[in-house]
Amino acid sequence: MEIKNKVAESSLIQIDLNQFKPNESEIVSLDLSQFLYEGLIIREKEFRQLVKDFDWNKFLNKQVYIFCSSEAIVPTWSYMLLASVLIENNIEFVVGNKDDLLKQLIKKNIEKWHKNNELKKEGKYIIKGCSQIPFPSFAITELMKILQIEASGILFGEPCSTVPVYKKKK
Repeated sequence: MEIKNKVAESSLIQIDLNQFKPNESEIVSLDLSQFLYEGLIIREKEFRQLVKDFDWNKFLNKQVYIFCSSEAIVPTWSYMLLASVLIENNIEFVVGNKDDLLKQLIKKNIEKWHKNNELKKEGKYIIKGCSQIPFPSFAITELMKILQIEASGILFGEPCSTVPVYKKKK
């Protein structure tokens, strides 16, 4: 008697969340407090000069999150100025903390996957439950936004033990 792999023979399309996991070794922080006068305020002229003289090369090919570790009140335009320099140098960034950046990168990876993979119309998808991705709930809900438009069904878990999440109404 031959043993059959029913999972491999099924029409289920498996999606592993690990493929959307950002490379955390490419994530760096930029603390705005290093540009503050006496650690308290931003003086426009000095701030502009400090930003101009700053070595931006260490941020090339990295993803950056901008934050301020000081309790200073930071004017909005200062973030705009930093954003302008980062954009000019083609450096991906977010204003916020590392978690904010991780979520942005997960979403970007999901969108890239969607662009490169044609969804099977009326396909049945299973989102694998075991993964090492940060913020799995965020990743799954972002994936649902894409899959539910085309899918006839979406399951969560492993092929041997799934939870039905969505079934298209006929």
